[in-house]
Amino acid sequence: MMGNEAVIGPDVILRHPRERRSKCSLQPLVGRVDLEFYNARPGFRWDASGFVLLDVEGEPFEAPDRGRRLLLLDSTWRLLPQIRACVEGTPVLRRLPDWIRTAYPRVSKDGGDPQGGLASVEALYAARRLMGRRDDSLLDGYYWREKFLENWED
Repeated sequence: MMGNEAVIGPDVILRHPRERRSKCSLQPLVGRVDLEFYNARPGFRWDASGFVLLDVEGEPFEAPDRGRRLLLLDSTWRLLPQIRACVEGTPVLRRLPDWIRTAYPRVSKDGGDPQGGLASVEALYAARRLMGRRDDSLLDGYYWREKFLENWED
């Protein structure tokens, strides 16, 4: 982490049970103390009150988001409604700016990925950076790290 931000607790990642770990861009991050992973199996619930939740219908990031924890839903776009149904409470919905582009070579068999979709690790990195918590080490195990970082202007 860079900067003088206070540690606010680990960010949370809810994974759909059918998410393939072998292909998941977040898998190299399992075990980090700043991230908690949960499998969102049927009946699982998470109170997201006060968390920032990435949502394509959300508002742009704002300065007060810097003091919040992030909740990331790790799923294919097709299965996202199932994992979203596990989220309760009142999260703060935020969207990533349109200029952030994936470096991951996207292939969707059902055409369900939105144009601006990102790999999960890219979304995590981008959200944290927009929240004032830049941490380039999140991308250490990501094959397309350098290409993704080329999109960012400092």
